[in-house]
Amino acid sequence: MDPSIRSINLSTRDLDAFLALAQAQHFTRAAERCHLSQSAFSQKIARIERAAGVALFDRSTRQVTLTPEGEVFAQEARRIRQDLQDAVMQLQDLAHRRVGTVAVAALPSVAAVWMPEVIARYRCANPLVRVQLFDTLAQGSIDLLRAGAVDLAVTAGGDLREFDLLELKRERFFLVCLADHPLARKRTVTLPQLAGEDFVHLARSSSVRRCLEAAGAGSLGRPAGLEAEHLATVAALVARGLGVSVVPELTLFHFRREALVAVPVRASELVRPIFLARRKGKALSVAAQAMVDDITARARARP
Repeated sequence: MDPSIRSINLSTRDLDAFLALAQAQHFTRAAERCHLSQSAFSQKIARIERAAGVALFDRSTRQVTLTPEGEVFAQEARRIRQDLQDAVMQLQDLAHRRVGTVAVAALPSVAAVWMPEVIARYRCANPLVRVQLFDTLAQGSIDLLRAGAVDLAVTAGGDLREFDLLELKRERFFLVCLADHPLARKRTVTLPQLAGEDFVHLARSSSVRRCLEAAGAGSLGRPAGLEAEHLATVAALVARGLGVSVVPELTLFHFRREALVAVPVRASELVRPIFLARRKGKALSVAAQAMVDDITARARARP
C-alpha cells in the first residue's frame, strides 16, 4: 500500500455528524441534532478532517459550507448511509421471513407424500419466501446437500456421517401383490414366506433396495425376477401379475389400485430410517429453520 494513503476509521456516528453539519450549515444546530455539546461536536468534525487529510468545510462567522472535497464526500456519505439502511431492512426481512429462499432435496416418496402439505402450509405462513424442491433418489439428495445447492435433504440410506442428522421416521415394509395372491389375505408375512416368489425389485441404486439388502432380503425371489428404476413401473408390473414386491410405507401410494393389496412384512430388521440431513457447522437461515420445523411436524404427525 502507498504509505502516503491514510487509513480512515470512521463510524456511522461520524457520518451522521458530518451530514448533519452539511445540512444545517451551523455548528450549534448540528450539535443539538446529534445530541452533543458544541465543543464535542467541533472536535469530532476536526477529527474527521484530520483523518481525511483535507478540509471538508469552509467556516465563517455566519455559516458553514462544504468545500469541493466536502461535496464529494457528502455524496459518498449519503450513499453509504442509504446502503446501510437498505442492508438493515433486508436483514429484518430475512429475520421475519418476508423474503428469502429455501431449497430442499427429498426422496421422491417424501416429495410426493409429505412435501405438498408442508409447502402449502409454509407458503401460507411465509408467502414471499421462495421454496425450491428437488425430488431425487437418496444419492442425488446427498450430492445436492454436499454441493451446497440445497439447505437440507430428506433422505435415507448411504453413508451420512458427514452431515448433522435428525431421524424423522422409521418406515415399515409391505408386500404388494395381486388381491388373489395366496398371501394377500394374510395379516402379516415373513421374509421366508416370500422366498419362492417371482419378484419385481427396484434398482440396486435405490434406498429401498439398499434396505432390503441390509436386512438380507435383497435377493428375495427367483433369479428370473424383474428390476425397474421407478416405483410406478414396479406397480404396473405387479398389477399385471408379473411378480410381487416389498416396498416401504411412504411408497404405497403408487400401489393404490383395485387389483392390488398391501400386507405388512413382519421383520424387525427390515426398516427404512428417514433422515433430515444438513451440513455440519453450517447455520440455517431463519427461513430454512422454519422449514425444518414444518417437515419435522409433518413426519411425526399421526398418519
